[in-house]
Amino acid sequence: MEIELGEYEVAEDMLVDGLKIVQDTRLYRFTSDSVLLSRFARARNGDKIADFCSGSGVVAYHFYALNRQKLKNLSFSLFEMQSSLALLSEKTAKLNGFDCFETVNCKLQEIPEKYREKFSLVLCNPPYERGGLGNDDYEKAICRKEITINLQEIAKATAFALKFGGRLAMVHRADRLAEICYTLKNVNIEVKKVQFVAGKTGAKPYLVLIEGVKGGKPATEILPTVIN
Repeated sequence: MEIELGEYEVAEDMLVDGLKIVQDTRLYRFTSDSVLLSRFARARNGDKIADFCSGSGVVAYHFYALNRQKLKNLSFSLFEMQSSLALLSEKTAKLNGFDCFETVNCKLQEIPEKYREKFSLVLCNPPYERGGLGNDDYEKAICRKEITINLQEIAKATAFALKFGGRLAMVHRADRLAEICYTLKNVNIEVKKVQFVAGKTGAKPYLVLIEGVKGGKPATEILPTVIN
């Protein structure tokens, strides 16, 4: 479907089936973290999926692109507080002819009641750096740093939105793993799978991919490290 792109907007290749994602060259643009998460997360037929801190939607769209041929009846709700990024998500859905996506422009701390225990899977690539704005633009800084939302608030929103037995797939800083496990357990989400990401073989991991299950029993599988 044809869409009208703004002056600073571009349709970039998702490198799957010729699909495109709309980006604004002035705003925060996705990194390899998003692609790693979309490949790590597991989909099931009929999943109702939320993408928290969705930005321009790359995690959800790439995840759908990877799974749409083999799975049926997937639906997505993309939660993003910045209206400029939420609009890019809507344009991507129109451009690719996707009709199973909705964009929800709100803060996760104010997620509407109608989404309580609605989802079987939450995807989340959150802001995971501590610290202030520094020299960054505000719109870019809040995508990377815990300025408008923190880990505890994300965990609370996830527990609110997930059904019992629902899964969380999240990417975060490797050096915050203990904090992540503790915080998720406090909202009844048990960490079931952990996979570290390193820049080269033998290097110290800099990211961690996590799968948690709401109401899950204690037992964690450590997967082989991804070299990225």
